[in-house]
Amino acid sequence: MSFKKNKYTVLKSAISPELAEFVYQYFLNKRSVARFLFDQKYLSPFTEYFGVWNDSQVPNTYSHYSDIAMETLLQQVKPVMEKHTGIKLSPTYSYARIYKEGDVLARHKDRYSCEISTTLNLGGESWPIYLDPTGRKGQAGIKVELEPGDMLIYSGCDLEHWREEFKGKNCGQVFLHYNKSSSKTAKENYLDKRPLLGTPAWFKGFTPIKK
Repeated sequence: MSFKKNKYTVLKSAISPELAEFVYQYFLNKRSVARFLFDQKYLSPFTEYFGVWNDSQVPNTYSHYSDIAMETLLQQVKPVMEKHTGIKLSPTYSYARIYKEGDVLARHKDRYSCEISTTLNLGGESWPIYLDPTGRKGQAGIKVELEPGDMLIYSGCDLEHWREEFKGKNCGQVFLHYNKSSSKTAKENYLDKRPLLGTPAWFKGFTPIKK
């Protein structure tokens, strides 16, 4: 399947099932710790260091912008992404979720920082993603099933993508986002305008103190 022709491709075993399971269990554990710390009032519900439950796209579902483990995957998967797209890439950010029963991911296109993206299955019950390869609004979708370690590479700004209601208990996914290095503003948008991998979203545009 040609990414250049279709603007998407599926890569089986992009990471090993063992690594996917390790990251999935890590993220389940982090969710449990975050829930405990929030419930015990040790953390403000507005802090982002341990993830959030107030993501407007999928409300009341554990989500995390720029978890350091996921940001490391963003680095490590980049050469694989470049090989299978034929495009030189500039990393922007990672975003991970543990979806729960009843969740729906509405049909949408992504913002500029998600010019070339992947959704990587970490573990849990299978939950297909749908995408519209025509790029035209309202078209019927192609169903893509991913096993742990598999990833769908897609042009997030061009193709609508979505997930229908989840019937399982948990499904762990991480989204890894990139710009084309050739894009005019890719350099200024490097790391989603953050100073370092792993820094929260509110560090966008941050100017470090000069020593």
